[in-house]
Amino acid sequence: MTIEKIEGKLLWEPSNQFQDESNMKKFMAWLEETRGLRFQTYDQLWNWSVADIEGFWSAIWHFYEIQAKTPFDQVLAEKKMPGAKWFPGSTLNYAEHIFRNEVPEKAAIIYQSENRALGEITWSKLKKETAAIAAYLKSLGVQPGDRVVAYASNIHETITAFLACASIGAVWSSCAPEFGIMSVIDRFKQIEPKVLFAVDGYRYGGKDFDRIELVKKIQAELPTLTQTVIIPYLQEQPLLEELKDAVLWGEAIEKNQGAVLTFTPVPFDHPLWILYSSGTTGKPKAIVQSQGGILLEQLKMIGLQKNVKPEDRLFWFTTTGWMMWNVVVSTLLTGATILLYDGNPGYPNYDTLWKFAESTKMTVFGTSASFITACMKAGVKPKVQFDLSQLNSIGSTGSPLPISGFEWVYKEVKEDLWLVSTSGGTDLCTAFVGGSPLLPVHSGELQSRALGASVKAFDDQGHELVDEIGELVITKPMPSMPIYFWNDENGERYHDSYFDVYPGIWRHGDFIKITSKGSAIIYGRSDATINRGGVRMGTSEIYSALESVPEVIDSLVVDIPISSEQSYMPLFVVMREGAALTEDVKSRINQVIRQNCSPRHVPNEIFPVEELPKTLNGKKLEVPIKKILMGTPVEKAVNIGSLANPDTIQYFVEFEKNMNGTQG
Repeated sequence: MTIEKIEGKLLWEPSNQFQDESNMKKFMAWLEETRGLRFQTYDQLWNWSVADIEGFWSAIWHFYEIQAKTPFDQVLAEKKMPGAKWFPGSTLNYAEHIFRNEVPEKAAIIYQSENRALGEITWSKLKKETAAIAAYLKSLGVQPGDRVVAYASNIHETITAFLACASIGAVWSSCAPEFGIMSVIDRFKQIEPKVLFAVDGYRYGGKDFDRIELVKKIQAELPTLTQTVIIPYLQEQPLLEELKDAVLWGEAIEKNQGAVLTFTPVPFDHPLWILYSSGTTGKPKAIVQSQGGILLEQLKMIGLQKNVKPEDRLFWFTTTGWMMWNVVVSTLLTGATILLYDGNPGYPNYDTLWKFAESTKMTVFGTSASFITACMKAGVKPKVQFDLSQLNSIGSTGSPLPISGFEWVYKEVKEDLWLVSTSGGTDLCTAFVGGSPLLPVHSGELQSRALGASVKAFDDQGHELVDEIGELVITKPMPSMPIYFWNDENGERYHDSYFDVYPGIWRHGDFIKITSKGSAIIYGRSDATINRGGVRMGTSEIYSALESVPEVIDSLVVDIPISSEQSYMPLFVVMREGAALTEDVKSRINQVIRQNCSPRHVPNEIFPVEELPKTLNGKKLEVPIKKILMGTPVEKAVNIGSLANPDTIQYFVEFEKNMNGTQG
């Protein structure tokens, strides 16, 4: 059985009109007109953006007409990592830059969920409700720098609460209501919040989940809370008797009707929000990002790299516990309408989000590689089943999109479509490898490195690699890099997370190949990468190869060192319903891995499992499972509360106990 490897196949090219009308071309024309900088190609523009980072980021500042209350003294005071100081002296407000786009009766947010019909919030209503919640927070004594947290769903009230928080200079942090109780407490307790917004419950996959009892437990663990605001989502009139100092969302709005929205100017590096590392190993790190850094990065990323315009309607399937929620909210900076869907994307089937795209006249459909793969395996044919005439772009992130996923989009969704596969991280709340409206799309490849992101591939000695797989590094600072970790007084955790391998250079923890034409391929986490006989390979390559085995619907592979010269590599597979892991299937699995990856990466053994453990964001637990199989106690290897399906861990605990008999 021979599988043709078609990485790099040309799938789409932007027309001259598409390029000429892009925000990227307008930026290039502006650079020529105002600064005398002339660039013919995206590659030339990127090279300048990372060679002269001060010139580039000041250009973003002026191109997007940042409204500062006080001007900056210089662009970059300390050109180092960590510790870069961007635009010192300037004061501004992130939320003010969102509401400067207000068109009163235009839809700012269009929403739908499993328990809410399709609806919309106009800019006028969003502004009035943001003003009311901001006034309410002020009445509680919330000051700039105080923390406001949300245990809430991907609904318009959550966005309103965040914008109110940002407008007064308070610091936001959120968790999705499906997070386990200890996961929420581990995150929020670190940052000592003053106010909690929470839904009373939510619906997922047709089932209702009440959250009032969990909110009560969260309150008990957060002694700094002075008020809890309950958003009625599951029930119209949730009962609050068991909660301490709690009011309903509507009461908070009602008490402050008619409030005028104002914006508190804060320093460029004032905290905007706190995100968290995945929490799969130990207590999650509280990652603090700045108002100014996020403002500039998101205007660049969404406006230039994603080419979003005021007339666009952008959707990205996410929860409030993933950085993509923050990116969706930041899309309002461009004046575009954002689309929210809350619920199970596969319920009652994988048509759901495509129906949502049709009914909302969606122009940008953002999702994950796993959703595209699931649609492909479920036999969904969106271009036949739905009117997607308004759709011009699909975004994919979360994990590497396999070649088959690229080809499915163009075959089954739309031929003339810009597929933007991106990779980045919570750590910077952006993609630093992704799209450019000036470049073609090739199968299996991310189009380009983002402007201002000095992304390179390094070998173990810190030498740059081209057309070879290496560690993904960023060699120059970016404004949205964390200003610090919460409660990391001497910066030790921050340093150890990114700068302990290559001093002064950000090591992200992914394997990447930068091609000679400037595109990139991501190969998964470098700390889960498999090194067999000196041949290193990202796990995504093995998963991609298994796409051609129809009986396998999911898989996880780990490489367990036994000695300095020997390792044991088991492959765990989830079989399609009704299929069995027969010797024939095992043979075909080994064959496609041998042909598409390398003979050295054929697993030692293959085991069927009912389900693979994953985080609440749907990511596989490669590193924690590897640690468990190496004998690390489960409580030290993985934070159970961060898992979507914690019961699945027990299989691997038992597997480790029996490993001596399986390593043969």
